[in-house]
Amino acid sequence: MSIVQGSGIDTSLNDLGRKQANAFYRKYAHIPFDRVYTSALRRTIETVDDFIRKGIAHESLAELNEISWGTREGRQITPESDAYYRYLLDEWSKGNTALAIDGGESPDQVLSRISGALEHILSNHQDRRILMCIHGRAIRILLCHMFRRPLRVMDEYKHTNLGLYLVHYNGEGFTLELENDIGHLGEEGVQ
Repeated sequence: MSIVQGSGIDTSLNDLGRKQANAFYRKYAHIPFDRVYTSALRRTIETVDDFIRKGIAHESLAELNEISWGTREGRQITPESDAYYRYLLDEWSKGNTALAIDGGESPDQVLSRISGALEHILSNHQDRRILMCIHGRAIRILLCHMFRRPLRVMDEYKHTNLGLYLVHYNGEGFTLELENDIGHLGEEGVQ
């Protein structure tokens, strides 16, 4: 049974999520991160908890939370809700990114808050190695913002739980070095 999660659902990781987080940590524990940023939701914090327990400075920012799926959050995915989701994706891909989810947010609204979080991060740590753990739709919106692409193309950025995007910032712009890499999950059989 799949449940719609968004910014209003603050669940812990399930067994698979904990295994994936462990596989990610084992693969990247050697990297000397200067700071860890997460959303304010428990599942992102738990995902990178091993890094935080190593003593790496951590900051949770609610601006990095997942999109609000509004009235759909906490409910089981049904054929009707899946059709509504497909409708939203289609509208957003046509450029109607101001269209909000019933009782929730639009991609434009998420962009507004997530861009503020990125400004905060860059103003404090632009020359450092940052680990950021956020959510699927939020990642896509953030990447569009970073690479100055319209939100209508956000689904061109793939998302897999614990997929790694490696992004470099040179003080003026961003370059994408890895996109949704999940090699660390395949070795563990935790996909």
